[in-house]
Amino acid sequence: MTLITLSYREYKTLENLVAHTKNATYLRRAQALLWLDAGECVPDIAARLRVSRRTIYNWVRRFRGPPALDLLARLSEGPRSGRPRTARGIIDPLITEVIDQDPRELGYRATVWTSPLLTHYLAERHHLQVSRQSVSLAIARLGLRWQRPRHDLGRRAVTWRQAKGGSNTV
Repeated sequence: MTLITLSYREYKTLENLVAHTKNATYLRRAQALLWLDAGECVPDIAARLRVSRRTIYNWVRRFRGPPALDLLARLSEGPRSGRPRTARGIIDPLITEVIDQDPRELGYRATVWTSPLLTHYLAERHHLQVSRQSVSLAIARLGLRWQRPRHDLGRRAVTWRQAKGGSNTV
C-alpha cells in the first residue's frame, strides 16, 4: 500500500517542479512525494534525502492539507512556533547606512562603531531591540571590518632634554 496517491495533475505539476525549480525545499519535498507515489518506502526516501522518517510523514500530512491551497503553498514550510527571525533583513541596511559616519556626529562619545554601540543606536534611533550577537553577525555578513584606533604615544623629540634645560648628551 502506498502512503500517497497523486492525481495526474498533481503528478505532472510535481514533475515539472522537480525539473525546473531552484528552491531546494520544494525540490526535496516534490521528489519525496513522487517517490512515495511510485511505491518506495519511507525509510529509503528518508535515508536518500537525509531527513528523518517523521519529516517525510510531516511533508505528506502538509501536502494532504487544505485543497484550497495551491500546490506550492502545500509544499512550503508551515508556520513555526517561537519568535520569528526579525533582525536579519532589517538591520543590515541600517548598519550599512551609518557605519561610515563618525559616531560623534550622531551625539555618541565614541570615535568608532562597536557592536554594543550599534545595538544602542538601533534601539535608540530605530526602536529595534536586537542583541549584540545579531549586530556582530550582520557586520560579518556585510563584510565590514574595522580596527580600533591605536593610541601610540608620541615619541620624544631628539632635543627634548635641551627643551627641559639639560644637555643632549647622555
